[in-house]
Amino acid sequence: MTRSEEKPIRKLKQLPSQHVMAAGTPMCAGCGGLEGLNEASDVLGENTVFVNAAGCMTLLSVYPFTPFRGSFFYTAMASAPAGAQGIRDALDVLIAKGRLPAADDLQVVVLTGDGSAYGMGLSSTSGAIERDLDFLYICYDNEGYGNTGHQSSAATPLGARTATDRGGFHGRTKNLFDIWVAHQPSYVATAVASEPLDLVQKVQRAKQLSGPRLILMLAPCPTGWDYPPERSLEIGKLAVDTGAWPLKEYVDGQVRHTKLPKTRLPVERYLETQGRFAHLFEPQRDEATLRAIQAKIDADFAAIEGSTTAPD
Repeated sequence: MTRSEEKPIRKLKQLPSQHVMAAGTPMCAGCGGLEGLNEASDVLGENTVFVNAAGCMTLLSVYPFTPFRGSFFYTAMASAPAGAQGIRDALDVLIAKGRLPAADDLQVVVLTGDGSAYGMGLSSTSGAIERDLDFLYICYDNEGYGNTGHQSSAATPLGARTATDRGGFHGRTKNLFDIWVAHQPSYVATAVASEPLDLVQKVQRAKQLSGPRLILMLAPCPTGWDYPPERSLEIGKLAVDTGAWPLKEYVDGQVRHTKLPKTRLPVERYLETQGRFAHLFEPQRDEATLRAIQAKIDADFAAIEGSTTAPD
């Protein structure tokens, strides 16, 4: 279902010049998740209630201070979609009884990290999608349990060093995009703050739809990924340019890639910027792991290039 449409954002100069969220937060310097949330909030506006699962972003709103102009509701790590259900139901009841004008309705937005989105909260998320809950789910994906020391999560990529995999993670990354698509929701998209036009266009598209919707944002993390904070935007761009983080969306039953690198860079260009992958290069190169990482990306892009859903 489509809501009333806003003027589409087509150019960078059309991006909001002022952030809806206030400055001066306790988040880490260079947090890619915070920048993505800033960009998303500008599109969502003030009539929004964020339902936050325990994680890094919980630090944003510590009583009595908050950078949000709208509402903020904190839940346990596995319970954010269930909390969103209660809030959405309460708003609908109030509107039906005439106690809340429809014009004052709030957008219900779940805000979690990958630990909740990929793992601890996946069951409640699946249930909410099955019930066709009208909510937007924003996941800031820093590929680990960032708030507790950056342990491995189901989003951790092959070879990455974490607090629990000091020699590098050797498991498989869960494909959250495809898990959501399998539920046939209204909308699913990947994004990253270093591609702001792509991100805000996807948030605007999701805002105009109803039902379950996901914005899965890569969140470069200086603390957990071990790099200087000023390099966050550069690293986000490299994730896209090397194919490590494809930008795509699912809508109307089709997956479409919204931005493909004109000349895809070797994934080493992305990996070598981060201390979490340093052991793959020194004291000696781990050729087997490097080849495996590159081969996975190559296979994914071979499938893209053989499909009809890539952009012109």
